[in-house]
Amino acid sequence: MPILIHPVTRPELPAFPMSDRFRHEITYFMTCPGDHGVPPLPAGEYWIRLCDARHYLDEGVVSIVSPLDSDSRAELELTEEQEAWLDWMVAHEVEHVRIEKVLR
Repeated sequence: MPILIHPVTRPELPAFPMSDRFRHEITYFMTCPGDHGVPPLPAGEYWIRLCDARHYLDEGVVSIVSPLDSDSRAELELTEEQEAWLDWMVAHEVEHVRIEKVLR
């Protein structure tokens, strides 16, 4: 797996491995800095509210907004990989993560 998801506020936990394409997919799940009290984050770090992670798991989908038309929304079914990552996030109550690209 070419990337690792590190739990920033839980350094004692091992990182979660994900495929490289998840570097782009994580934006579907993130809470934007400034929303719901999320602080500004450095590049490569993301905040996924725990309540949102639970919601995505319960629904089995994530809703995305078209970058070309904010009125156009779509629901994407969670992949097995995304579901496993969200399970890990919820089980360990992780909200703040950092992505690391694994060099081979």
